[in-house]
Amino acid sequence: MNQSQLPPQVPIQRTRRNILAMAALVTTVVGANLAMPKSVRAANGNGNGNGNGNGNGNGNGNGNGNGNGNGNGNNQQSCFLRGTAIRTVHGDRKVEDLAVGDLVPTIFGGARAIESIQRYRHTKSDANKPWAEDVRPVRIAKSALGPDMPRADLYLTPQHALFVDGVLVRVGTLINGTTITLDAADKFEELEFIHVTLESHDVIYAEGATCETLLKAEEVPCAPLLAFNVPRARLKSRFRSAISPWIDRREHLDVVRDFLEERGIALCKQAALTA
Repeated sequence: MNQSQLPPQVPIQRTRRNILAMAALVTTVVGANLAMPKSVRAANGNGNGNGNGNGNGNGNGNGNGNGNGNGNGNNQQSCFLRGTAIRTVHGDRKVEDLAVGDLVPTIFGGARAIESIQRYRHTKSDANKPWAEDVRPVRIAKSALGPDMPRADLYLTPQHALFVDGVLVRVGTLINGTTITLDAADKFEELEFIHVTLESHDVIYAEGATCETLLKAEEVPCAPLLAFNVPRARLKSRFRSAISPWIDRREHLDVVRDFLEERGIALCKQAALTA
């Protein structure tokens, strides 16, 4: 991603935006700690760990949840929302219409056969209540990643990784409040999420964007898999981005996030001018 052609105001805006993000992160962490019982805080202080964020697993077939989204917890997997167009060798098909054995073009392995498909549903027990936050999909707006990429709004679970700039990045890490957002999903009475698994991990095309297939337990990702696993990592990332106009020590994930945030802001301004 070429950062050298940015307008002169963008670096300063990046500093301001990341300082505000740092303040919001600190406020959230402090507030959560204050709200936590003292005994729990003490236990957490004695056993914190970073984790590796790679625990996708194989899925467990079909499942159902209710209670406005508080179901079986499978939303931590890499899934597409029902209705997503997946590219096959015979053209695009809705993810719910795919079948085992269908051939899909991939980034690393050419045309490959689908090995398995799992799906699960969440339904609302009360239509007047919003969806629980932990089942809501992330919405990647049309052209959020590049011109016509995706070519239509794309809905993924937060743990699903996009293939961007040669790396896999969990989409929940890229939420920017403009073109990549945690969607309220108010227009859906049911949320059905679908896993697509190949013989080994790879990248396929969903609404024209490059997205990972399901990463099996103990499987090595097909590309470096990046995410911020703990608040401290997010805070350090924001600090690196805040000082980058003067000392650029950003890591790959920082650069990807900054680029997509700045693209999102530019697209919103463009939309406002043409409205």
